[in-house]
Amino acid sequence: MLFNSYIFLFGFLPCVLAGWWLLPKKPLRLIFLTGSSWFFYAWWDWRYLPVLILATSVDYVAGLWISRSDDERRRRVLLAASLATNIGILAYFKYAGFFFSSLNGIGRAVGATPHLPSLHIVLPIGISFYTFNSMSYTIDVFRRRVEPTRNVLEYTTFVGLFPHLIAGPIVRFTDLAGQLRSLTPRLTSRHAALGVFFLSCGLVKKLLIADQLHPYVTRLYADHAHLGLLTGWAAAVGYSLQLYFDFSGYSDMAVGLAWLLGFRFPQNFNSPYKAENISDFWRRWHMSLSSWFRDYLFIPLGGSRRGAGRTIVNLVVTMFLAGLWHGAAWTFVVWGLVHGVFLGGHAVLRRAGLTPRNVSLNRLVTFALVCGAFVVFRSPSLGVAGDVLSSMVGLGGLDSASQLGALFPVRFAIGIAALLVFVNLAPNTWQIRIRPRVWQGMAAGIGAAVAIMTISQPHPFIYFQF
Repeated sequence: MLFNSYIFLFGFLPCVLAGWWLLPKKPLRLIFLTGSSWFFYAWWDWRYLPVLILATSVDYVAGLWISRSDDERRRRVLLAASLATNIGILAYFKYAGFFFSSLNGIGRAVGATPHLPSLHIVLPIGISFYTFNSMSYTIDVFRRRVEPTRNVLEYTTFVGLFPHLIAGPIVRFTDLAGQLRSLTPRLTSRHAALGVFFLSCGLVKKLLIADQLHPYVTRLYADHAHLGLLTGWAAAVGYSLQLYFDFSGYSDMAVGLAWLLGFRFPQNFNSPYKAENISDFWRRWHMSLSSWFRDYLFIPLGGSRRGAGRTIVNLVVTMFLAGLWHGAAWTFVVWGLVHGVFLGGHAVLRRAGLTPRNVSLNRLVTFALVCGAFVVFRSPSLGVAGDVLSSMVGLGGLDSASQLGALFPVRFAIGIAALLVFVNLAPNTWQIRIRPRVWQGMAAGIGAAVAIMTISQPHPFIYFQF
């Protein structure tokens, strides 16, 4: 079920909001919200609901047992069992087919005749997100940074809460523990105003911006072998803008839906294309994922505490795994490694005092690097990425007038220019101060209405594939 669909907006959501706010007791409310979230998940394919329930059950029990034990060895075994369950689920559904096909390819390349099976496993939607939510809980309990909940309904609601279940943000138990213990008793005007505002902003970003860029970007990548300098950059910048408005639109909608239920989610985007260096970009882009990898991987590896060489290795390893988290394909692996090199290079330059001081230059260089890396992220293969990147450095020559007219029409060019100004100058959604005012309500309502009227065949959010 998509947030940007009629069945969700006019069927599922009104029923859930009515039930949630009308039920009087906490246990009933949590049972209702957990059941609604599981129904939301099963709408895609009910056969994969048991996988979600399995991960939820294992980590709930592991958290309780870890907290009750003072035996360090037993605590480590329990944590390992919890992590192995989640990583095992990810490894089978997301990476087994990629691993076997890669081994077959390597074997053929060296003259062997491998006979590993070709697996075609359907990836359960949202699996990368809910497993990371769940893993953060048991790790924090093991580290004694969070007191585990004894209320199973609080935990099932935390993991399964439908606004963040499919594509984030990656919410930690510490973000919601207090809110789950003391549920908001009624929908206030402030919560309603914030919910409608964020939901409307997300609909506008997704339907009126990202989905409108989609056909132009698709056409450019389909003609990857014949792109020139301008159309190569149009493909790179166009997709970077499409991805940003698609995913930040989803995140805004998730935050808005949470507000309508009386919950507050953490911020996931902070104007990332205003970043002044690559490290700043990762502090602003997909913030919940960046902080997850920082706290549960980069810092345990040693962070930046063991010298420049080890810092670079830690950054590359972290970003390699971040790339692999996004998808089981060599394009994602290379994208992650490229960002690891970018981050390591920036760390070296910063230590040497060689980073430029001009803010505009820094932002321009950072955006260009990010766009170039997103070419690899978007491409179906490394060969396609190589074609687009080659055109961006001029190896494809200049575009002909007919090519520009077909692949980079005036409407698309004006749209890209306007959006580049917008992402560099406009405040992000979280910076806009909202008060329940008539004109603000009308503006949000009109924006949402116009966006909804464009729904015909809803486009899935890009991050649903992860």
